[in-house]
Amino acid sequence: MGGRHRQVRSASADDLLSQLGRLTARVREEIEVQRARVELAEALQRGMLPTTLPTAPGLRVAARYAPARSGLDIGGDWYDGFRLSDGTLAFSVGDVQGHDVEAAAYMGQVRIVLRAVAAMGAADPGEILGTANELLSATDDPLFATCLFLCFDPRTWSVRTSRAGHTGAVWAREDGECGVIERGQEDIGLPLAVLPGETYTVTRYRFTQPGALALLTDGVVEGPRFPLEEGLDAVAQVLCDGVHEDPDTLADRVMEVAERTGHSDDAAVLVLSHDGPEACRTADPAPGVV
Repeated sequence: MGGRHRQVRSASADDLLSQLGRLTARVREEIEVQRARVELAEALQRGMLPTTLPTAPGLRVAARYAPARSGLDIGGDWYDGFRLSDGTLAFSVGDVQGHDVEAAAYMGQVRIVLRAVAAMGAADPGEILGTANELLSATDDPLFATCLFLCFDPRTWSVRTSRAGHTGAVWAREDGECGVIERGQEDIGLPLAVLPGETYTVTRYRFTQPGALALLTDGVVEGPRFPLEEGLDAVAQVLCDGVHEDPDTLADRVMEVAERTGHSDDAAVLVLSHDGPEACRTADPAPGVV
C-alpha cells in the first residue's frame, strides 16, 4: 500500500508540474503578445509625430514626447506643427482617450483631419476644431480626443488658440510674469468626436515681449504626487526661470515636471520661445496678453 501511495503522490506531482508548465507558457505567450502590441504602438506613435517643426525669425520651437512608464498606456498623446499657405504657423497638442495600438492609430487620424481642415483655409482655430469635430463624429470609432490648437502670425506676432477639452497653454515673459492661458475658463468646448455641432471659443492675444509658451498634455502636469493646478504652476515657474533659455532646454525641464508628478500616462510638450516684435519690447502690454 505504501508503494501505491507513493505512486499516486508522484503522479499528482507530475500533473501539477505539467499544469504549471502550461500556465507558464501561456503567461509567457501573453507577455510576448503584450510586448509586441506596446512596441507596435510606440512605433506608430513615434512614426506619426513630425520630424521637423516650423519656425520664424524670432521664434524657436522644440518638442518632447515620453511614453508611459508602465508600457501599457502608450499611444494617445501627440504634438504637431506645420505652416499654412498664408504664412501662419499652426501648432497643436492633444490626447486620445484610450491606449495601445488603437489610440495610436486614432491619434494619426485626428492629426491628419486637423491638418486637412487647416489646409482648406479655415479662418481660425475654433473653426478648425469645429470642422474636425464634425468629420470625426461622423465615423464609427468610439474614441475621442482632447486638443489645443494654436495659430501664430509671424507678421503681427498675434496668437489665436482654441481648446477641445484640453489643458490651457502655459506662458512666461521676461518681465517675470507667468501663468496659464484661459485658466479657470469653463467654456472650452467638448473633446473632439464627442458631440456633433459643438462650437469652440477662440482666445486672441499678442507676444509683446520676449518669453516662452508651452503647449502640453495632462501627463506632464497631473499625477498621483500632485494635482493639475500644482503641475501647471510648476511648468510656469520652469518657463519663468528659464525664459532666456533655448527651447530644447526648456522642453527638457518641462518634461522633468512630468517625472515629479509620478505620472503613468504618456506625455508630450511643445515649447515656443519667442523674442517678441522689436516695436513692442518697450511698449506697455495690454492686459491679459502674453
